[in-house]
Amino acid sequence: MSETDRKLHINLFLFMAGHHEAAWRHPLAQPERTLDVNFYKHLAQTAERGLLDSLFISDNYSGTWRRFEPFTLLSGLATVTKHIGLIATVNTTYNEPFHVARKFVSLDHLSGGRAAWNIVTGGGSDAHNFGLDEHPEHAKRYENAEEFVEVVKQLWDSWEDDALVYDKQAGIQIDSSKVHEIDFKGSSYSVKGPLNIPRGPQGHPVLVQAGSSDSGKELAAKTAEVIFTAQQSLAGAQDFYRDVKSRLAKYGRTPEQLQILPGLSPILADTVAEAKDIENELFELTDWKGAIQRLSERLGIDFSGYSPDSRIPSLEGARSVETIQGMKSRHQLLIDQIHTEQPTFRELITHLAGARGHLTFTGTPLQLADVIEHWFKERGADGFNLMPPIFPSGLEIFVDKVIPELQNRGLFRTAYEGTTLRENLGLARPVNLRHAVTN
Repeated sequence: MSETDRKLHINLFLFMAGHHEAAWRHPLAQPERTLDVNFYKHLAQTAERGLLDSLFISDNYSGTWRRFEPFTLLSGLATVTKHIGLIATVNTTYNEPFHVARKFVSLDHLSGGRAAWNIVTGGGSDAHNFGLDEHPEHAKRYENAEEFVEVVKQLWDSWEDDALVYDKQAGIQIDSSKVHEIDFKGSSYSVKGPLNIPRGPQGHPVLVQAGSSDSGKELAAKTAEVIFTAQQSLAGAQDFYRDVKSRLAKYGRTPEQLQILPGLSPILADTVAEAKDIENELFELTDWKGAIQRLSERLGIDFSGYSPDSRIPSLEGARSVETIQGMKSRHQLLIDQIHTEQPTFRELITHLAGARGHLTFTGTPLQLADVIEHWFKERGADGFNLMPPIFPSGLEIFVDKVIPELQNRGLFRTAYEGTTLRENLGLARPVNLRHAVTN
């Protein structure tokens, strides 16, 4: 693909009142509406008005996040949108392949071909809600995840594309010779099949992956078509981009078959001064004491006696990445940032509060367009996972003022390319190689 043919891909990450830790306290935020489907309807339709590729919902099975279950919400949003993709997070540790395969094909049919699966392996605290004392070890989770995804893909292909015939005269609805058991037997899963719903409009829902550890990057290179990542500098993003794309060839894949989207959380206003005012308001609303406590828990060091303006001391005795059973790459990113920047607690917490370690930006829409264009053209990204600090205002200004500027520069679509998420991402519909269509 030539440089002029490349177009940005932008996903919207839906997250309660906004991605800034203090968003819910800001006067522009609407936290009381985060259990109101009309709130999400407005966000979805605003994103679709801006021609964004997709909506993404993260998920976990513990904590007090006040989140809707992704399939329930996205099924509702499918009925009030026409083009935008619908990405649900489902982990492979606390689910079964048959259930996951069925739910995603159902969403794909309901939405006319807009479903996508964000594949994760779950969080440590989830274990206690599923009868386990501890989260399975990192390497084992990824080993199981690879097999889990393979089972799901085989179930999706258990129906040939022309298995549904609806021949009223002959009295035949389904050609049973084109529906197949998979008889999968692996080290972790045994599944007979077939799936009890036909292959979806996209063949396979789009596969998304968010791990940035070495195991995560390898799983993405083998299975994913979109990868979300946290990168704080262009140089780091370029290294990640080259690393992941270089792994594709051994799986018979090309660089265009995987879109890399770093997280981006912009605070925008018509002037830099106005944007800084919003940034300062959010920082003033941040719970510093609670943030220091959470940092202590993450690193395994008691920082309770330090003031916000103290420099973070030596991390001797901090939890090593090898002991982390959750997000290893995010833990290493935090450690590296502290070693490199030697920040004060206030500086670090301010950064983390902005978007949990993702790229943050404060300024005007024109300035943000410059940053997006630079990262895109310098191969640090194929687009971005947009994380507005405050909903709905942060999304509205991006759609109304950043998107037109990107379109003027020839970097972003002026109309959706097709009716399915695959078409809009430039991804081919997978051929059912296991059961090719027969006549």
